[in-house]
Amino acid sequence: MKIAVYAVKYKGNWTLRLSVDIRVDMTWWMNQDEGQENVVERWVLLGDELPLSWGTKLCETFKELADMERWGKRQWWAYILAQLKSELAPEPFDGERILSGGVENICIWDGGQGRTSRTESRNEGRETNGGLRSIQKRSLVTGIDGLDRECLTRQANELVNLLSGRQLLVLEAEALLAEAAPGLERTWRSAAQLAYLQGRLSFAAGLAPAPRTRWSAARTHELRCNRCGSGLVHRTSCASCGRKACAYCETCLALGRSRECSLLLRGAAKPALPHTAGTAPVTELDRWGLSPAQRAAAEAALRFLAAPHGEVRGRFHPEGRGLRALFRRVMVACQGSDAASSQGSNLARSRHSSPKTGEGVRYSADRQVPSTTVERFLLWAVTGAGKTEMMFPLLQYVLDHGGTALVATPRRDVVLELAPRLAIAFPDVSMVTLYGGSAERWQRGQLTLATTHQLLRYRQAFDLVVIDEIDAFPYHNDPMLAFAARAVCKPKGKFIYLSATPPHALQKEAARGLLPHAKVPVRFHRHPLPVPFRLGTASVQHWLQKGRLPASFIQRLRVSIQRGAQVFLFVTRISHIQGLVELLIKQLPDVPIAGTSSQDEERTAKVRLFRATEIRVLVTTTILERGVTVPRSDVYVLDADSSLFDEASLVQMAGRAGRSKDDPCGGVIFTSPQWTRGQKRAIRQIKRMNALARKKGYLKEVKH
Repeated sequence: MKIAVYAVKYKGNWTLRLSVDIRVDMTWWMNQDEGQENVVERWVLLGDELPLSWGTKLCETFKELADMERWGKRQWWAYILAQLKSELAPEPFDGERILSGGVENICIWDGGQGRTSRTESRNEGRETNGGLRSIQKRSLVTGIDGLDRECLTRQANELVNLLSGRQLLVLEAEALLAEAAPGLERTWRSAAQLAYLQGRLSFAAGLAPAPRTRWSAARTHELRCNRCGSGLVHRTSCASCGRKACAYCETCLALGRSRECSLLLRGAAKPALPHTAGTAPVTELDRWGLSPAQRAAAEAALRFLAAPHGEVRGRFHPEGRGLRALFRRVMVACQGSDAASSQGSNLARSRHSSPKTGEGVRYSADRQVPSTTVERFLLWAVTGAGKTEMMFPLLQYVLDHGGTALVATPRRDVVLELAPRLAIAFPDVSMVTLYGGSAERWQRGQLTLATTHQLLRYRQAFDLVVIDEIDAFPYHNDPMLAFAARAVCKPKGKFIYLSATPPHALQKEAARGLLPHAKVPVRFHRHPLPVPFRLGTASVQHWLQKGRLPASFIQRLRVSIQRGAQVFLFVTRISHIQGLVELLIKQLPDVPIAGTSSQDEERTAKVRLFRATEIRVLVTTTILERGVTVPRSDVYVLDADSSLFDEASLVQMAGRAGRSKDDPCGGVIFTSPQWTRGQKRAIRQIKRMNALARKKGYLKEVKH
């Protein structure tokens, strides 16, 4: 889109502003009503239809120069061309045409003399008194005197309330307004501009240059998406801004196209939940019926939540080479995102002050980078430990204190599973459930349950952010989702990670004392985790080529069937499933056997039959490594030496066994031709958790 850009001198200082409705700015600055305190010394309209990205570039790079108050149109025009030199270069032949009329379109209003500057064009050699009337005659704006200020103020208040904690593209904002405030979607520009001038709303371009930092080796003009932080962009001609090389982000296309010229509306964050030095109400834990291990972890997390900001370790400090590389990209994107929006949030914070150019922007950018102030806590609980139950008292603490909480998980099926449980646990709390295609997309609640992709529409909205399954696809190793998760927490909010298999970088931080954490090393039934047994065999591919299953494998499988267990058979490739099912049916003709994968349209039905024991052996991929609990289960991980199965995957698959209190000692078998590091580390992690549970006295004493 195109936008107006103007310079204003107010209380001795110059600054540049953006405008989506110049009438509001002129009323704000130049209508000299009785008691008006925003009257300016000089006002220069640089262009009324500049591409948004160019307008934000002018604002971000603006520096007050000597004798600027004496500049005429040609000096201002030369300044614009100098600042936009790199942006004009890719535009063939018509770069200056895009600058909405050139030097003739610049208009200067002198507040002291109450007139516009003399026009330097040959066709216009007159000096005009009454700058507002002059600009109106040039058809730049109409109906300035007709603005209903009371109505505009009410609309601005409503818009600010609806956009608080959100960041939306124009089409998204209009869809929100059409549902929540019918009629405002057609007149939002005036309301948005007033809120922008009041400092309650900020404007940002969808894409902006990535700033150079001490971590960044980015090229000078490398672009980053202000919504998702990605640097993967593509350039095309754009009818909206008229440019031949307008870039858009390829990473977050599913949520709407974010372009250089796309306006991103960002509502101001509401105050964060205050924290005191008082202790958390651990007595309320009795309500949730937690086990001793669960209760100890919940108490530690509650102390973290209650601690005043800055008294606990665990801010975003990347440790480890892999995570550091990820956070470099995220940090650069966060800083670029905040720099692009800082102009809007600093403009006209009150009718009594205006920050010096540069100073206010620098303060705002530093203040708004969420990664530097948010504190984190890791809740490391083994599979089947009851992470959801431990989350309830943490949510209760924040909600009881009037805060807002977010529970985010990478997978939609987990969202749908958690929604009824949270609704039962918190019946009096307004809750919103968000996922792709959700009917509640524009609703707001004190408690929000969402997939991690939906977080891209929020910014600094929540006092508590709980990220479940941080090691799961698609969140794991996705800088876009990491960027989104960090951006949604208020500057002094709190982060809690839930995971049975945290990334190694977080494990190292916890071990070094850099990340506060609590471990839950035992399941609710207080029996040790099943330790995998390795069975040396050839690869599955070799089985299929020979058309024969190893005798040792079949012998183990028969034992599982005879004891009445439901058997998970995990394979690395979808292409192996059908052939393996056929071989199994030959060996076990009386046993119901099936296979499923992410490509199977009947997957849900087969899992239901498997739970009902109508299917006894289910051959599957890692699609079922998480979130599936089947009583009395044994687990076989075939080709456990494959690079597709890392330590976390092996632990998660092993975690399908022994979850039931009626069968807490299910079997776990790793079959492979090689004994790999991943298998060793997975078994070591399980044994360490069992040892910790035994040391803390969490395990039941088994009578022999």
